[in-house]
Amino acid sequence: MKRKMNKKYYFSVEGQTEKWYLERLQFLINNEPSSVLSVSFVSKVEKNPLKFVKSVTHIDKIEITHLLDLESTEPQHIKNFENSLDLMKKASSLGKQIKYQLGYCNFTFELWLILHKIDCFTFFEHRKSYLKPLNRAYGEKFSSIDEWKEEKNFKRILNQIYLDDVRQAIKRGKMIMQFNSKNNYRMVDYKGYKYYLENPSLTIWESIEKIMKDCDLMKEGK
Repeated sequence: MKRKMNKKYYFSVEGQTEKWYLERLQFLINNEPSSVLSVSFVSKVEKNPLKFVKSVTHIDKIEITHLLDLESTEPQHIKNFENSLDLMKKASSLGKQIKYQLGYCNFTFELWLILHKIDCFTFFEHRKSYLKPLNRAYGEKFSSIDEWKEEKNFKRILNQIYLDDVRQAIKRGKMIMQFNSKNNYRMVDYKGYKYYLENPSLTIWESIEKIMKDCDLMKEGK
């Protein structure tokens, strides 16, 4: 059997659950015979994109996706979010041939996980409201988001995710952003990084779709 070319993808992430998700996705792609590539995800739990870039050793031009949450429209959460964007911009201008991509979720990464199984196009008042659709999507009865994020629980949930689910999440993520655009929600452009203050909204699907396309895995049934 011909050995597949390996391609690296770089991620800095805000939490351990995002890193575990990427490990699951890497496993699924590398165990899919129809994938034209094998992949290696270089991911690290690092809230500071500048620190992550300084730890990366590379020769060629690379893209890095920073996965982060816009947890609410409260001033402190907006400030924290924009501080991360400031650091991404600085990291991109270090002269290391770095391009930082924004992979945000509004409110949280849980939205992206829900979209693997069911639609979630509803506006919520608070990020804790994701618990109910999470439980429905994965057939669980967790009593809190913290319980959901416990390693043994989270990894058991990840074992329910397959490549078809990833394709569905990408499709639903696109639909959410198309809906926001069609309804003239105000897109914020902060130093070249674009996002919606309204929830639900997200761009994490863009980087995941690129990986899936590189591997020729966007067709249904692959």
